[in-house]
Amino acid sequence: MAPTEPAAALAPHLTPQPPAAAGGPAAALAARAPKRWLPRRVLVTASAAQTAHGQQVLERVRAAGVEDVQVLRADRLPALRGADERATYALAKSTLAVVTSPPSARRLVPIPPSADWRLDLATGCPAHCQYCYLAGSLAGPPVTRVYADLPQVLSAMDAHVGRGAVTTGGARHGEGTTFEASCYTDPLGIEHLTGSLAATISHVGTHEWAGPVGLRFTTKFDDVAPLLDLPHGGRTRVRFSVNSAGPSGGERFEGGTARVRERLGALRRLALAGYPVGLTIAPVIPAPGWQDAYGQLLDDVAAATAGVPDLDLTAEVITHRFSPKSREVLLGWYPATKLEMDPGQRATKRGKYGSVKHVYVKETMADVRGWFDRELAARVPAARLLYFT
Repeated sequence: MAPTEPAAALAPHLTPQPPAAAGGPAAALAARAPKRWLPRRVLVTASAAQTAHGQQVLERVRAAGVEDVQVLRADRLPALRGADERATYALAKSTLAVVTSPPSARRLVPIPPSADWRLDLATGCPAHCQYCYLAGSLAGPPVTRVYADLPQVLSAMDAHVGRGAVTTGGARHGEGTTFEASCYTDPLGIEHLTGSLAATISHVGTHEWAGPVGLRFTTKFDDVAPLLDLPHGGRTRVRFSVNSAGPSGGERFEGGTARVRERLGALRRLALAGYPVGLTIAPVIPAPGWQDAYGQLLDDVAAATAGVPDLDLTAEVITHRFSPKSREVLLGWYPATKLEMDPGQRATKRGKYGSVKHVYVKETMADVRGWFDRELAARVPAARLLYFT
């Protein structure tokens, strides 16, 4: 992100880690060390502090160097609001809360078109994406909350195996019953502080299920070393959210994340470790010259996956969209953003419950879809396109 953009002031809270070993294609693609978010303060509710996983998170955050760690006497978080919207945003984005999951988090809900069921290990994200789809979706300030009662969250999965309308049946039935772990968070972006993702991958990879099961998550981070030797059993697909690079590319709106080239290096490392991998090409922004920019992205993907034996690669293509509420929130967070969010330039898409989203007009959508259908097949023939939206 350019230094003049609002989220740049928060970048110092992302602490570089020691670089990976040199040599090989992955090292060539990963130009610098993985980033790790370091919150300014950690709040732990009383109930969370009594769980085994909550205690592990406490150990991790202290070992990471967080000095302001508060174990609360009750289960209610203190007020996280500042003097204005930007101050509230900065305070919340620099805070990690360790809590127990609400009952709703253990009642899994469908999450088409990605997966059969949504599985929440946490809510909130440490990144600073100016198009953030969580804006307006989560109530209150955007603090990152991690669930300390992880065994209880994971126990809800068994009852859903063999059920679902996206991959349990239909054209993607070969994936088994799928669980999406990145609907409301980037689990890799907080993994060094939580350990929740590794525990979930190991659980899915070793548990005896009633039928085929798959775990899925998307990330914009690249610190994958802790995942490489896990007993994943080929049951976890790691997708990397990627965008066009360059001064006018979509990547410039993704503050506090790993660079796209570094994500592709991480994708290669995971693929070589036997993980199914994927691309979440999102949000596609058809700005002038977009075909060349996304063409270069696809060529970079082809280079990153070259020579990987038994490569299992999928792609999901998602165009940029926003709701009236998310636009209002995002403009409060990033008042100087250069991201186009003009409802007058968009078509209106209404959901079955009256929700409104502003999407690109029909002709633009058709153009973008046709281009990706052609160019994915030509440039990255190993990639299987799951959906376009």
